[in-house]
Amino acid sequence: MISSKIGFDNKKYLEAQTSAILERMARFGNKLYLEFGGKLLFDYHASRVLPGFDPNVKMSLLQGLQEKADIILCIYAGDIERKKVRADFGITYDSDAFKLIDDLRTRGIAVTAVVITRFEGQSAAELFKNKLERRGIRVYTHRSTRGYPTDVDLIASDEGYGANPYIETTRPLVVVTGPGPGSGKLATCLSQLYHEHKRGVRAGYSKFETFPIWNLPLKHPVNVAYEAATIDLKDVNMVDPFHLDACNERAINYNRDVEAFPLLVKILKRIAGDAAIYRSPTEMGVNRAGFAIIDDAIVQEAARQEIIRRYFRQRCEYAIGLAGHDSEQHADLLMTEVGVKPGDRRVVEPARRAGRDAQARGKGHEGIFCGAALELADGSLILGRNSPLMHAASSVVLNAVKKLAQLPEKIPLLAATTLESIASMKKHVLGVKTVSLNLEETLIALSVSAMANPSAQLATEKLKELRDCEMHITHMPTPGDEAGLRRLGVNLTSDPNFSTHDLFTS
Repeated sequence: MISSKIGFDNKKYLEAQTSAILERMARFGNKLYLEFGGKLLFDYHASRVLPGFDPNVKMSLLQGLQEKADIILCIYAGDIERKKVRADFGITYDSDAFKLIDDLRTRGIAVTAVVITRFEGQSAAELFKNKLERRGIRVYTHRSTRGYPTDVDLIASDEGYGANPYIETTRPLVVVTGPGPGSGKLATCLSQLYHEHKRGVRAGYSKFETFPIWNLPLKHPVNVAYEAATIDLKDVNMVDPFHLDACNERAINYNRDVEAFPLLVKILKRIAGDAAIYRSPTEMGVNRAGFAIIDDAIVQEAARQEIIRRYFRQRCEYAIGLAGHDSEQHADLLMTEVGVKPGDRRVVEPARRAGRDAQARGKGHEGIFCGAALELADGSLILGRNSPLMHAASSVVLNAVKKLAQLPEKIPLLAATTLESIASMKKHVLGVKTVSLNLEETLIALSVSAMANPSAQLATEKLKELRDCEMHITHMPTPGDEAGLRRLGVNLTSDPNFSTHDLFTS
């Protein structure tokens, strides 16, 4: 059942986080470079593990500070070149950058500049740069920093950070963000700090990152869920030893920040002197999320469910070759740490039963029998299975909206002639080998049917109620199924089985 219970006070968090940033700005007076870790918009991981968290709360914060803030967007040239994909949207990082600029603009916030980091003349990065500049957006390129990471004197010199062009900003707060980790946000902040101090500006640096939450226990499910979400980065949560030593207080951070801290302190000291030095990576951050948790039991259960979702994702990524066996083992270990198993996700076993039922009926596609289960907001479980004319994802979504519209099960939303006509066109006109309708195709067919079929119209109106519903499918979704479920806002997991014998799917 989708929980309507709230475990996190978003308003309290927004007020506390804004206050903390303003306080940090006041410490440096003239200029604060604030590295924004995680997602600036649509942070669905945070909203899943902290029920009540607004996935766009960072945007709300920026809108409240927009008179004081410039925004710099960083993107790593290598991510553009290899077309790295943001998993939750299914779009490449360069497309995500375009989308972020558009999303900010619609909210009345302009991006001051875009920085392509570790730029070495990559052709795809050049095309990205040209596209932005011809739309009137300032673009800078930063090359890899000379001397990094060992020669601090060279790093903080005119041949190191000084070799990067200075980005002109006019406001006291400069938010530095970017799509995904490794985008070069920190290096951009430090490069700007170097130029600012050469100009006599007393600028400072700080970091805004939601996870791990420093004042929760190391093995709190919320922090474990962060580790599960960053398995590909090999992030490991740990007690911040610098904070423990300096403040005699246990604070949770993660390995990359802790390992980088001594070098970062040296660079900051070389650039700005003792005034810019923090005692620990935790002290360097501004993170008030832990103080906005109002029901720890609700938050813990939500985080456990997220850990199960991440476990299924790792198993699927291993199956398609995107992850190694060590990542799959790590996900399994994290499940053990918080005491959960795959069957604790309520939709898993019903989906598998639906798959077995499809097999017993002998109604599948290419000899593959797929089952799906979807949990509605009231806790109802809806089942679906594949057939020669429809994918399991299509079946379960149609069954769900039929239930929400209070339509009898026997009333068809799509006429048999419609399905046969589409299948015929796919096979005989388009030359598509697989005629079974994926979810995107099914939704289009439903919308067309709605013009003449009142039942289909009622069902179409209920599609929006599927947002945030939980779903499991026994086979990895095809691109059309995955895209349709993503747009509907369904939280999907799947078993690591292939839904077709084909190697190529489009």
